[in-house]
Amino acid sequence: MTALCVAGQAAKNALHWFAAAVLAAAIAAPAVPQAAAQPPDQMIVARLDEATLFKLPDRAATVVIGNPLIADVTIEPGNVAVVTGKGYGVTNVVVMDSSGVVLMEKALVVSSPPGHVVYVYRGVARTTYGCDPDCSVLVNLGDDPEVFAKNLAEIASRTTQAMSAGSNTGAR
Repeated sequence: MTALCVAGQAAKNALHWFAAAVLAAAIAAPAVPQAAAQPPDQMIVARLDEATLFKLPDRAATVVIGNPLIADVTIEPGNVAVVTGKGYGVTNVVVMDSSGVVLMEKALVVSSPPGHVVYVYRGVARTTYGCDPDCSVLVNLGDDPEVFAKNLAEIASRTTQAMSAGSNTGAR
């Protein structure tokens, strides 16, 4: 009788472990964004902090980005739109004519820039390094706020100094 109870308990424990493993696998599996189900011709892919071009349909008068925290768009002559990735994620682009008729709607996916990127975790705090060819700290969304703020301040200071130095080189 005791052996039967032990066997039953072992089966129950095995079932709990199996259920836990299935739950962990479901949580760990990457969610497929709705944009991934879109055909490639119905999707615009941009990289964070990079510009991507796409052709606007004739009669385009208004271009709307669903979430301006993810991307920004500017319109150039010749019906060319320039999309700049500003944050990771998926949103959409809607192009309308002057009457409000939708001429085009596409998913817009902003992903990581290509190259050799290394993520260093110290507990939950992350620092991102770009390693092409040497490793340097990058300012990357999701990084440790202290590291992010420090590097952003250094970039702003360097830019200000470069602009100041450039304005002092005028003709005399």
